[in-house]
Parts: sequence; C-alpha cells; structure tokens
Amino acid sequence: MAFERVVSRKLPDGTIQKVYPFHISLEGMESVLLCRDDEDYDHLEKSFYISAWRNNCLVIIEIAMSNHGHVGVLAADMETAAKVGEYAKKRHSQYLSWKYHETAVLSRAHVDVQYLDTDWYVRNALAYIPRNALDAGCRIEDYRWSGYRGMFAKGKSPQACRSVIGLSRREREAVFRTHLDLSCVPWLLNADGSVEPASVCDWSYLESAFCHDQAFFLKTIGSVNVAEMEQKLFLNGRNSHTDAEMMAIAVGMADRFFHKTIPELTPEMKARLLPYLYRGYRTTVPQLARCLQLPREVVTDLVTAGRSKTH
Repeated sequence: MAFERVVSRKLPDGTIQKVYPFHISLEGMESVLLCRDDEDYDHLEKSFYISAWRNNCLVIIEIAMSNHGHVGVLAADMETAAKVGEYAKKRHSQYLSWKYHETAVLSRAHVDVQYLDTDWYVRNALAYIPRNALDAGCRIEDYRWSGYRGMFAKGKSPQACRSVIGLSRREREAVFRTHLDLSCVPWLLNADGSVEPASVCDWSYLESAFCHDQAFFLKTIGSVNVAEMEQKLFLNGRNSHTDAEMMAIAVGMADRFFHKTIPELTPEMKARLLPYLYRGYRTTVPQLARCLQLPREVVTDLVTAGRSKTH
C-alpha cells in the first residue's frame, strides 16, 4: 500500500479529521539543561505526550535529550502543532523551576515547527529524531528516552505492566505531574512508570512511511544527512520579525512581483506570494494572515496543505 503523507485520524477528542505531519524541536539554553537526570528525561517525554493529547494531536515519534528535544506529530494545522511545542516548553519549564528553584527557566528557549511537505521530508525527519541518540554516545535501540522502541513492534508493549486508565486520579497526577483529565488515555506504563511508546505513538504512520520495512527505516537512520536536516528543521537562518517589519517585507515583495499594493492583490496573487514569505522568513500563520489580509483558515490551508505554487 502506498504511503499517504496526509491522513485522516481519530483524534483525542473523538473526532476524525485530516491531519498533516509536523516536526517540532525544543532547544534548551547554554546555561540551562532541559534534562539533568532520569526524572527530567521522563518528564520531558511525558510533556510531549500530554501536550499533544491536550491540543488534539497525535505523536508519531519523539526523543528527549539533555539540551533539546524533538517530536513528530500529526496535527490539523501548523498553529495547533505550534501549541504542542509551546505547551510542552511551558510545562517542562515550570517543572524545572519547581525542582531546581530557578526563575525564568527556558524563557529564551526556542520552539521551532516545520511542516513536512514531501514524502522525502517526512522520512528523513522521522529518521533524524531517533538518530539523535547517537549524540549521547548511545546505540539508538538502547536509548531509553525515545519513541524508537515503539516502532515495528506491531503495536505491542512487552514491558508494560499497568494502564493509565487503571490508575486512580491521585496516581495519575503523581505519575504525570498534571491535573489534566487523563482518565481515558489508552497509554501503558512500564515498571519504571515511563510511558510505553507503542501505546501512545502513531507507530502505524511511521511504519507506513517506510513501507512497513524496518530495514528501510534503519537504512534511512544510518544515511540521513544530519547537517541538512538541522538546517531544514530548525537552523534555517530565518529571523523573527515584528508585524511592521513583516508588513514592509510583504509590501516590497508585492510591488516586486506584481507592481501592486497588498490591498490591490487578488486572492490568487496572495496565494502565490505566501510561500515565499513563509519559507524565507520565520513567521506564523496569524502574522501572515494579518500582513496579507487573508482569513487565518485560508493561510493555514495554503501553508499546511501546500495548495499554493511558488512560481
């Protein structure tokens, strides 16, 4: 069966929606580590899972490292995917503040979200995520804080010993450090209290991306161009701009492309202009909507579904 990059999935709220693949990176700071001990790694992993669940998204695969984290998700749009990263950052920052009695933890840590708009991009991003274990001097299959062990296991969790549903409210709050209602999540825990990836990750999406061939997955992990993926996923050289700066950029581009002002552009012209702005600058759906005077849902469709052309 051919791989379908954009799929329909039943989401945490029970609805069936069309979802798109995104990569989310959470970068730490030079002076503050995201994870200092096993408890921290476990908390960051659970933060990815909880944030995705809270924002009605599905995790594909993730990894928690000492100074950064990566997670692949299926989300209805980029704005929702961004919320996953931001909530995970907020939640982990609060945890570090509580545990280490530090203030403004991760206040300058950066969350970056990239839409995976081609099959090649999906495969390489999903392979790049577990490959990060090598940077910790660990074999990929032995790294504890990764969703890798949930892949190509036929959805089974042999190390699972209890379900989250079977826990009491107080037990869930203690295990996940949250007051969110997790009474209905289908997640399984192992003896250490960590979440078993196969019970929470959409492993079937990843396996489909690699044609249900584990050897293909392993080969891609071994051959992925790390520098290229880092450049594409989070070191893309784009700078953040204020609305005024982005508006000036959009105005100049509209004049250069079409010799028109923004209000004079037709919807088709704006659809052609949008990919250049999105790919060339660190911007957001709301900011693009404001600058191009388009409904936010139209911008979301153009960004996530790739309906516009860049020529």
